[in-house]
Amino acid sequence: MKVAGFDIGGANTDLAVVEFDELGNILDIRTDFRYLPMWMKKEVLSQTLIDLLGPDMDEIVAVGVCMTAELADSYQNKSEGVLDIAGRVIESFNLPVGFVGLNGVINYEGVKNSPLDLAAANWIATAPLAAYMSPDCVLIDTGSTTTDIIPIKKGKECARGRSDLERLATGELVYTGTLRTNVATIVDKVPLKAEWVRVASELFAQTADVHLALGNITPEDYTSQTPDGSGTSLKDCLLRLSRVVCGDLDLLSHEDILEMARFIYKKQVDQVAEALKEVTNREDLKLVVVTGLGMNSIGYKAAELLELEVKAMDEVLTRQDCVVAPAVGTALLMENYLRKHDKK
Repeated sequence: MKVAGFDIGGANTDLAVVEFDELGNILDIRTDFRYLPMWMKKEVLSQTLIDLLGPDMDEIVAVGVCMTAELADSYQNKSEGVLDIAGRVIESFNLPVGFVGLNGVINYEGVKNSPLDLAAANWIATAPLAAYMSPDCVLIDTGSTTTDIIPIKKGKECARGRSDLERLATGELVYTGTLRTNVATIVDKVPLKAEWVRVASELFAQTADVHLALGNITPEDYTSQTPDGSGTSLKDCLLRLSRVVCGDLDLLSHEDILEMARFIYKKQVDQVAEALKEVTNREDLKLVVVTGLGMNSIGYKAAELLELEVKAMDEVLTRQDCVVAPAVGTALLMENYLRKHDKK
């Protein structure tokens, strides 16, 4: 049987279709995603979900959903966002639908009773994947926008924070990602031509520009909207980075801009390493499992900086599966939910 797992984010909606045999063993995983800015286009969510399923639509027996899109500023509060998103999902499918919350998978009635339990709970879906690799570890999932740092002991997540607000305080969430982070939130000065130059606090460039310029991602990985609406070629990225110091490609050389990019990259890794140190010291954990689009360029580097042992989730999943790990985890949780309820 095939189960669909969706991770509905503020900027991207990810899908994993997982095929299971009768014993619950995984036979196949298909993944996909769409860039869907929920602050602008939430009304097309239902069609996006259907389009993503495509050829698998008739074979899907159930749908699981986790989300972070409730934070989009098209909603007045998180409860409104959760209920709107969940309602759109329910309207899209005539199938069993489960939603990942802080205490596992719940049905739509449970969502209506406790909507905040679903808010930004996609890390709940990813944690069991890391626990499969090691029962005692810290999961680092670096996506396009944020980085989750989740402690796991005895095979269970033990995050001290439960909401985004709490996790920002506990070091378990760092609002920095591989693609969409404004570089002006990472640095206030950059080295340039043997001087320190202050940066402009505009959205001239984002981390996707840094990582593409340094070869950490490909143009195909650059799936977010660009700050200036232009392309994702190396030249486009270098031009955007030059504007961070109010320059252009006539004023700055290729190497000048790469010097800036390397420094911004280092500071981004430092941000994640600082939070990771807080979590590993508090929980006395020495092993890190990395996943997400930035698992090698950010998660691995942060763990390496702290001289921690590191495992990459692509030891058990493909790289593309790792990019949408919460969606994969959601499908697995939904399959388990179905089995439990079938036995009742």
